[in-house]
Amino acid sequence: MRIALKLKPGQRGTKKLLAQYGDRLICVRYRYDEEKKKRFKTIELIVEEIDWEPRPRLIRKDTIVGILVGFEEMESQSKAKSTGGRWNRKRRVWEMRYDRMQELGLEERIVGGSI
Repeated sequence: MRIALKLKPGQRGTKKLLAQYGDRLICVRYRYDEEKKKRFKTIELIVEEIDWEPRPRLIRKDTIVGILVGFEEMESQSKAKSTGGRWNRKRRVWEMRYDRMQELGLEERIVGGSI
């Protein structure tokens, strides 16, 4: 079967289902079975909601990460440079190894994950 259309709640073709299922409706899909010459309307629903705490993301020590350092923060720039960091003009961030960034205490300044 191929999926030809995926609709979000509230779009045309979902209103009756939205009225029936409310906020539990995630999406409506139209699937086509060419052998049987049938169209199927399927839905995705939320059936349970519980609190969940994600595990902290583990980053390898040698992973290169982008760090935001303001233009006027000369001291942070020189620290980044002294630990092997390099300025990436295109991304406008300092790039350095994750372990060296941790030594400087700049974890909250990571942008865009790793490279």
